[in-house]
Amino acid sequence: MSMTQDAPLLETAGLTRHFRIGGLFSQRKLHAVDDLDLAIRPREILAVVGESGSGKSTIARLLAKVYEPTAGQIRFRGRPVSSIRARRDLLAYRGAVPMVLQDPFASLNPVHTIGYVLERGLILHQPGLTAAEREAEAVRVLEAVGLSPARQVLAKYPHEMSGGQRQRIGFAQALSYKPSLVLADEPVSMLDVSIRIGVLNLMAQLCAEEGISFLYITHDIASARYVAHRILVMYAGRAVETGPTEAVLREPAHPYTRLLLSAVPDPRAPITLSAADTGEPPRVVDPGEGCRFRQRCPLAIARCAEVTPPLAELAAGHAAACHVTAPAG
Repeated sequence: MSMTQDAPLLETAGLTRHFRIGGLFSQRKLHAVDDLDLAIRPREILAVVGESGSGKSTIARLLAKVYEPTAGQIRFRGRPVSSIRARRDLLAYRGAVPMVLQDPFASLNPVHTIGYVLERGLILHQPGLTAAEREAEAVRVLEAVGLSPARQVLAKYPHEMSGGQRQRIGFAQALSYKPSLVLADEPVSMLDVSIRIGVLNLMAQLCAEEGISFLYITHDIASARYVAHRILVMYAGRAVETGPTEAVLREPAHPYTRLLLSAVPDPRAPITLSAADTGEPPRVVDPGEGCRFRQRCPLAIARCAEVTPPLAELAAGHAAACHVTAPAG
């Protein structure tokens, strides 16, 4: 996939989120995300890849303003997101940057029809629409995500839909808000392999035809390669490699990226990482300096325990954080 060169739609600088753990008076902190710089451009799909515990979902919740950053900044269309305070402005932002969750059934109220769910969202995010206009918009977004006949779908309840159909409804909800960027948190991980490709194709279609950007969170490198323009690899709360998808997967520089790829002889095949293949990321509580991957890294040197490696550019847009394979400066 080619990558757009437009100015960033959303970007972060030094984005950090720590969680206090251990009781009321504890000073111990879990470092979920540390010092993250990322940029998402119009009509672009950025995949954030890593194991459970790498900080991927925390990033999405920071961008959605579910969590507030401990430090750093998020800018949307050049405006600091931290300046959004009023309820009206917060609704507008969350309409422009909605989330599609991992579990499609959990995000739908089982006692209400699909039509009610969609129209309720439209009342919040497009209050000027009449009832007839809301119904027409609900029909439009259902058809846009491949759910037809749309008027029959409106009358159904979530339990009457398959997992893939419910996930498409999640995308329809997001689409009805007129979004610029959708935060898709593991949207295919709970679906059968045979259904995943359809949802990934839907994301690519919405990006190409509707101009919507996506932050696609996944542990599946194969699906990231299939759908994403660029990849950001996270490990234990830090970005360890980023760049155009094919460049990163063809010539991975960080040992962790290589480890992820080594679990999949064919990178286009579906994968599920487990402790048996790769071990687990550390639970990063009050870490000191040094590379967080060093205890699992076959290339670790003394410097890895002393200095946190910065992202160093290897080629245009391709950077990695490793003292051995991508030394800075």
